[in-house]
Amino acid sequence: MPDTPPSWTPTAPDRARSLVDARLQLHYAAQFATALGISYLHHEPDDSHTNLGWNPALGALVSHEAKGARGRIAVGVQPRGLDVVVVRDGTVVRKVALPGQAVAAAADRIRDALKSEGLDARRYTLDRHYELPPHPVAGGEAFRSDATALDELARWFGNAAIALGRVAREVNGASEVRVWPHHFDIATLVSHAGGKSNGLGLEPGDAYYGEPYFYVNASPQPRAEQATATLAGGGSWHTREWVGAVLPGSRVTGDARAQEAQVAAFLDSALAACRALVGA
Repeated sequence: MPDTPPSWTPTAPDRARSLVDARLQLHYAAQFATALGISYLHHEPDDSHTNLGWNPALGALVSHEAKGARGRIAVGVQPRGLDVVVVRDGTVVRKVALPGQAVAAAADRIRDALKSEGLDARRYTLDRHYELPPHPVAGGEAFRSDATALDELARWFGNAAIALGRVAREVNGASEVRVWPHHFDIATLVSHAGGKSNGLGLEPGDAYYGEPYFYVNASPQPRAEQATATLAGGGSWHTREWVGAVLPGSRVTGDARAQEAQVAAFLDSALAACRALVGA
């Protein structure tokens, strides 16, 4: 029988602004998964070898696969529990709990797991060409678990995968939905003729919004005064340093049955508006 498609898990909009520390820790934890691509895969010009996918069965952000001695090996991070998992052919074969451990110690345990799967552990590196937002774990402090916040972040990523996956299936030119480890957004890119594009995604929080938010942007970037179209679902226009449509998490309805429809309405209207802005 076919797998049952994942279903929307209601989020708590009133908690959206309380996830900053958990989000930063998860961002650092995700680098353990990205490191598999950096360490063992062919380096693509667009850094796509480093991106991650949301695996609903594992509840994890999971890397691309490398060839191991007994199968295809990936590394993922499960927000719930803040665990790193080593996955062989889709099955978890090793779990490394991050709470109470510093980055270096956790990396050593992951290297041991990769070595047991036939990979050269000496190649596994956390070196990267981009900077992450500052957090004490970068200076050697141990990860710590905030179960409530991490569970909420897992719901945001899972729901975003559902909402963006629908767009990727229905809209011509849309890319696979992936998580990009630099900005930590889960996104799809809709490409148009002439090098024009629209990006749709969920950013779990950043310097612009200290909470998860859905966005739709446009390339080439339009002028701020062009962003005037009415947006559905409670969306609004962001015009500081970049121009695009946003739906902050705290603005999502508290009605669990209506959340998915609200997000879909926002994404559809914002994509239509941003397509018009690039003339696509």
